[in-house]
Amino acid sequence: MTEPRLTSLAHGGGCGCKIAPGVLASILRRTPQLPVPAELLVGIETADDAAVWQLSADMALVATTDFFMPIVDDPHDFGRIAATNAISDVYAMGGRPIMALALVGMPVNVLSPDTIGAILAGGSAAAAAAGIPIAGGHTIDSVEPIYGLVALGLVDPAHLRRNAAAQAGDVLILGKGIGVGVLSAALKKGELTGQGYARMIATTTRLNTPGPDLAREGGVHAMTDVTGFGLAGHALEMARGAGLDLWLDWRAVPLLEGVEELARAGHVTGASGRNWQGYGDEVALPPGFDPVHRALLCDPQTSGGLLVACAPEAAGAVLAIFGAHGHGDAAVIGRLARPAGDAPRLRLG
Repeated sequence: MTEPRLTSLAHGGGCGCKIAPGVLASILRRTPQLPVPAELLVGIETADDAAVWQLSADMALVATTDFFMPIVDDPHDFGRIAATNAISDVYAMGGRPIMALALVGMPVNVLSPDTIGAILAGGSAAAAAAGIPIAGGHTIDSVEPIYGLVALGLVDPAHLRRNAAAQAGDVLILGKGIGVGVLSAALKKGELTGQGYARMIATTTRLNTPGPDLAREGGVHAMTDVTGFGLAGHALEMARGAGLDLWLDWRAVPLLEGVEELARAGHVTGASGRNWQGYGDEVALPPGFDPVHRALLCDPQTSGGLLVACAPEAAGAVLAIFGAHGHGDAAVIGRLARPAGDAPRLRLG
């Protein structure tokens, strides 16, 4: 019996499945705030990439989880992308991953054991590339296919990098081109070429291994990774956390090859619009800003690049670290400054 396409079984795919930022904020406002132990170095206060718990003077545990529905139809590729994306949050804190646990929800009456096994094998391949084992996990029978990891790592608190510690005058560097959401939308409609698919897999399965080396670079002040809320959403989190305006040079933002043309052809995800609805009032666009560029600014990234705020004099070293790890598309895309108004904003100039 022919199995259905993985993406046909899901109402959304990849990090585009995330609850819209405005809705999420409303939910979290209703969540009771509990006492925070002194050992909890990073919690939920700035929407950072992972929780961090201090174990000793020079060691802390980094803990995170990420899972989603299929963004591609190939089961092995789906597993690789989901695992790479989950492990990225450890790197974004400056940590080194040590192990992971699998989170698996599958429609077992629809997908064969071979297909489900291939998803898990893809996740194991990504974990092996990161040098860690998948040491266990949990499975359920689910209506939609879901796969991801709990990822654990270690970091020296002296080298911990949060998303909220940028400084006025810092420059902003992005480690990967954007446009994964556009590519996934074209794929779901059967209009992505083989070359486009290859580019999509190459970027979404490229581990963010520069993270720990970047965290040890003295001029790096803040770091996060760009995922479901798009470049604008995660840049805003950095701006809010630091109480600064973030000025973005759109012309300098690297785009994955072909995504602007696909976006102009209508291959834009619904998540892009939901992202804009959630935070658009905090973004100052110049007059006449292209609506397609706005959609790309909010395009949900799956396993996106690291976003780094560093002193201007450290920019060369940061770009060299990215390059040494095979992230040759890294680019300086903006700067941080004292807020021009009452609240931090993302400003495009």
